[in-house]
Amino acid sequence: MVHAEAFSRPLSRNEVVGLIFRLTIFGAVTYFTIKWMVDAIDPTRKQKVEAQKQAEKLMKQIGVKNVKLTEYEMSIAAHLVDPLSMHVTWSDIAGLDDVITDLKDTVILPIKKKYLFENSRLLQPPKGVLLYGPPGCGKTLIAKATAKEAGCRFINLQPSTLTDKWYGESQKLAAAVFSLAIKLQPSIIFIDEIDSFLRNRSSTDHEATAMMKAQFMSLWDGLDTDYNCQVIVMGATNRPQDLDSAIMRRMPTRFHINQPALKQREAILKLILKNENVSSSWLHGCPQCSPGPAQGVVCEVMCQGTVLRTWESFVALGVAAIEALHGLLCEQEPWLV
Repeated sequence: MVHAEAFSRPLSRNEVVGLIFRLTIFGAVTYFTIKWMVDAIDPTRKQKVEAQKQAEKLMKQIGVKNVKLTEYEMSIAAHLVDPLSMHVTWSDIAGLDDVITDLKDTVILPIKKKYLFENSRLLQPPKGVLLYGPPGCGKTLIAKATAKEAGCRFINLQPSTLTDKWYGESQKLAAAVFSLAIKLQPSIIFIDEIDSFLRNRSSTDHEATAMMKAQFMSLWDGLDTDYNCQVIVMGATNRPQDLDSAIMRRMPTRFHINQPALKQREAILKLILKNENVSSSWLHGCPQCSPGPAQGVVCEVMCQGTVLRTWESFVALGVAAIEALHGLLCEQEPWLV
């Protein structure tokens, strides 16, 4: 009877306070224990924290304020490009004047002067831009200059960012790419070597990869796409034939960055050697002697080889002269040595 009365009697104030205190302590310990276990199980937790810090730093640098981002958008925001950190401008690209002019007119001008074309659907900026051609011909340089000069947010998207071992996470990251770009619009999503990410689909593709590609294309240009949003996907590739046909359809604006011809090689050499002491006759004749339609990187390597050979001869001559002078001083004025 005593025990029954003890259970049935009301709790005193001190007992209620003690019970609440014990429950609070138990709940806090349980919460932090579970949180610690989840963080310990997830090996990418540290990378996510670092990515969030990097994203917050970049957002401040580019002047983005009062924009709330999700955890997935923060992971993508770490790949934003600060225009002030880019040191490539249009003047640093030689031999591609026609391509640069077309890019400015069809892509950058409709973004900067939106009010001039708001009533025309045909003159809106394209949803996709493809730079294709042989390696070393200036595709990445054009992308860098675009990031510097376009006047919009530039996301340098790495395909590896969208891969995650947890099921469904890749689709969430793909969705975050476009949700972030829409929040920061006008914006450009740049994918270098896009053929490695959005190549031809086949029945042998992994389920997660196929779903990620489908999600990416649906958000890029699908049923829910807002045609008034200013989000452009720009890709660069050496192998356009490997791209999926649905991707090619979404990139109507294409620029072929071909190997430079004679006049273009001369312009490239002038740009590379603008701070070097080179005779005009050599500069005029060198492009004609280069083997075939040399690429920009080949022209630079050729100039470096010439300069290095000259420098080696100069250094060898200088060392020999110093050694001869040292020997002469040892013979005639040993007290100076």
